[in-house]
Amino acid sequence: MGRLFGTDGVRGQANGVLTASLALDLSVCAARVLVDHGEYKGSRPLAVVGRDTRISGQFLEHAVVAGLASAGVDVVRVRVVPTPGVAYLTDALGADVGVVISASHNPMPDNGIKFLARGGIKLDDALEREIESLMGQPWQPPVGGDVGRVTPYATPIEEYVDHLVATVQPLRGLRVVLDCAHGAASVAGPRALEAAGATVVAINAAPDGLNINDGVGSTHLGPLQAAVIEHGADAGFALDGDADRCLAVDASGQVVDGDQILAILALGLRTAGQLKDDTVVATVMSNLGFVNAMRDAGIEVRQTAVGDRYVLEEMNAHHFSLGGEQSGHVIMRDHATTGDGILTALHVLEQMSLTGRSLADLASVMTRFPQVLVNVPGVDKTRTDDEVLAAAVAEEEAALGDSGRVLLRPSGTEPLVRVMVEAATEQVARDVADRLANVVRERLALS
Repeated sequence: MGRLFGTDGVRGQANGVLTASLALDLSVCAARVLVDHGEYKGSRPLAVVGRDTRISGQFLEHAVVAGLASAGVDVVRVRVVPTPGVAYLTDALGADVGVVISASHNPMPDNGIKFLARGGIKLDDALEREIESLMGQPWQPPVGGDVGRVTPYATPIEEYVDHLVATVQPLRGLRVVLDCAHGAASVAGPRALEAAGATVVAINAAPDGLNINDGVGSTHLGPLQAAVIEHGADAGFALDGDADRCLAVDASGQVVDGDQILAILALGLRTAGQLKDDTVVATVMSNLGFVNAMRDAGIEVRQTAVGDRYVLEEMNAHHFSLGGEQSGHVIMRDHATTGDGILTALHVLEQMSLTGRSLADLASVMTRFPQVLVNVPGVDKTRTDDEVLAAAVAEEEAALGDSGRVLLRPSGTEPLVRVMVEAATEQVARDVADRLANVVRERLALS
């Protein structure tokens, strides 16, 4: 069987690539692997299973639960809960396995399955490969009283919201618009911000199983920008379908991206003496303006490969407290094991409340460098170390100096190389990116 797991679980068109039978088989194999790597306390291991609002999540949830229970795992069903909520409950309940059925920011026809290990942490590559290796292999299932029990959980939203609110000081006096993307945070998001003391205008919080991420949420900020202006709000926040990411909009409707949010939180944590080793973890795609702003503030930036899982691995390896991505995945490790959009919004609002400064003022700590990305398809992505290409990159980098940077990234799934350039102006960035893209085409063309 080919590679099933991508950068964030198994994902594809529901009932196309991702069928009920695949979900069942994956769950059986995941149970076998994750239980083997843990020590469960009761007579059977325990799993927590949640999902977002996609209509396909209903049949996939039943398949996942059936697979786990048939492998001898007791299952707690938390129904519609954000991904970070499932991660929190997996840890809080001492479960051996957590499962989230969601395709995050993808459109409704897609769905996905993410597995969490004990403690609510995402699986590493080795565990995913082990799960894949068991697919289609014979096994001896438990019988009789050894099969798992399935139980609904009564208060998942309440417990998750209580956890979130306990991490911040009261947010009195702030008016906020929250775009829930018709997703998993449609109940938990507004409830958490209101419980923390903010006045909340919730938009796109009426999921019908079909409208998740449909022109709304963190991938479509227009509705949030308009609502912030209409309601005279101090700030707005947009979540994605499973609420593990968050982008913001200031009072004038200007977008505040993940790098700016990271900068705000890093400075706030450092002031409070809670930024471990005065270090923040980001990816190679973080804007140079962020890196420069942190350097000027005396904060080190550790950069990883693209993907919140790699950010989290670096954070866990060195016990760093903050990390994230430009896309809005922000991990506050003292409070969460994964990106949490609601938590992020709460802590940005807390900084506004504590400092008395507007979101625009807080975000002004960094100046974004224009960024141009050119995709070059039909090339040998394994040969980005080509000497002529490397010399061309070095020449452009020397010309940019401290006012820009170049990054070549092979695609993980296609014969494609991404050329990313940041520079003082968009025109300079475009010119450099186009020149390097031409070199990539010439030197790496597939024969």
